This record gives sequence, C-alpha cells and structure tokens, in this order.
Amino acid sequence: MEDTIQNILNKIKELEGQLQQEIETRQEKFYYHIKRKRVYFEKQVREQHKLLMKTIYRYLHDARIMPVVTAPVIYSLIIPAVLMDMMVSAYQAICFPVYGVPKVKRSDYIVIDRHYLRYLNGIEKFNCMYCGYFNGLVAYVREIAARTEQHWCPIKHARKVKDLHNRYKYFLDYGDGNSYREHIEKVRRDYSDLE
Repeated sequence: MEDTIQNILNKIKELEGQLQQEIETRQEKFYYHIKRKRVYFEKQVREQHKLLMKTIYRYLHDARIMPVVTAPVIYSLIIPAVLMDMMVSAYQAICFPVYGVPKVKRSDYIVIDRHYLRYLNGIEKFNCMYCGYFNGLVAYVREIAARTEQHWCPIKHARKVKDLHNRYKYFLDYGDGNSYREHIEKVRRDYSDLE
C-alpha cells in the first residue's frame, strides 16, 4: 500500500514538472522573460498591450454599480490580512527554529507581478496586486499551518478532506496507534522533500 501511494506521489511530481515546462513554453509564446523577479516584454508586445488598455473613465463607465458599492468591503479586509501576515511571520520566526521546522519563504507564495501588464489600467492593476497579495498570503499561511500540523499532529483525518495541503501525504494513518508511536518523531522531522 505504501508503494502505491509513493508511485502516485511520484506521478504527481512528474506532472508538476510537465506543468512548469508548459508555463515556460507559454512565456516564449507571449514574448516575455523574467529577470530578478521582474517581467520584461518585447517592445512590440508592450505597444500592443498599451492599445488594449481600457481607460479608467471607460472602465468605471462600463462597471456595474454593485461591484463598485461592495469594493470598500473587499478592500477593508487588507487590515486583518496585514495583521495576519505580521503575526504568522512572527510566529514562524520565533517557533519554527525551536521545533526544528524549516521556515516558509514568504516570497515563494506572495507574488505580485501583474502590474507589469500594460493592458491593465490603474484600477485593474491595483485589483490584481490586492488579489496577488491576498491569495499569496492565504497560501503562505496555509504552508506555515501545514508544517505546524506536521510537527504537532501528523495524523490523517478519518473523514474526507476537500483540499489537502502538501504536507498531508506524509501524515500517519488515522487509527494506526502502533505506527503513530513508532514513527511520530521521524514524521515530525522529515522535511527532506523541501531540500
């Protein structure tokens, strides 16, 4: 049974590699490259993108009223998000070294790069930066929580979980007390896949 799970994990890793290759192929198709985390488009693409940009006036004129009215509610969430970012970052900085858990690199999760797209106007760029930050923050917090769970309670759930985090596959089976006692320390400290 362990071999079957490992085979599936190996296939997933192989598919992730293929996905990354396809993304890099599309970079060539859309004539951009990344250098030091900054995106660069070829000149003719930049000019084409500029022609596609919708002015802020036209954007607001075409907008439905309810999304405009609810925008302050969405943007008000930035305050608890920044607080969560600071608290979770402080938590891992203080506690992970004590537990022997590798720290999560924030910049691997929070990626803000859509503002380089010249076909977006200022409002669209702001919205994309907000979403990039917020969704990246959620992924960052999830990874910190997953590593915390691996240290403190690496046991699979009895019930089906809708969306598993990437540490879950290393957890011990629910109800297998012998395996738990025998392997808990190994599972707590095994982050070899992160190297």
